[in-house]
Amino acid sequence: MKKSLGPKTLAQPTPVWAVGAYAEDGKPNAMIAAWGGICSSDPASLTVSLRPSRYTYAGIMKHKAFTVSVCPEYLAAESDYLGMVSGKNEDKFAATGLTPTKSDCVNAPYIEEFPLIIECELTGTYEQGIHTLLIGEIKDVKCDEDKLIDGQHPDPDKVLPLIFSPGTRAYHTVSKFVGQGFSIGKKFMKK
Repeated sequence: MKKSLGPKTLAQPTPVWAVGAYAEDGKPNAMIAAWGGICSSDPASLTVSLRPSRYTYAGIMKHKAFTVSVCPEYLAAESDYLGMVSGKNEDKFAATGLTPTKSDCVNAPYIEEFPLIIECELTGTYEQGIHTLLIGEIKDVKCDEDKLIDGQHPDPDKVLPLIFSPGTRAYHTVSKFVGQGFSIGKKFMKK
């Protein structure tokens, strides 16, 4: 029997993304966001939801760009810290030893040590409750070469992306390969 949990943000899982932007004064900054995902295939776009009160938000709105650095399991503590303090009061890069790297295609920094980077131009916003959905057209994806499965696609077993469990506020990572998409369900197709 299923138990009703009410209207809560308990979708499983959510990503752990370091959203990078230059502050209004040009200082590199990054924050952790868990409300995000792909929103369009053509043009390739993603969305991330931020509260307008966040320090990072103003920088994104000014520079019309942001990056998503996919947080890896082996940098979980550094990633968590990025979501615990405000870049308004702390230099998160100095505190963690992480390196802000200027994107070569959008006006935003990414985190050099993170294996998978998505560089976005801000193309739209949508207000929903206390958050604003920021829509970013993907201008480039960068991945450490040793984290590619076939020279073209990030391998989740090598990237080891953190995932977040809302409610329990716990971090996890990917585990085992289950099957090939658009293939394992073929047994239910009519011949």
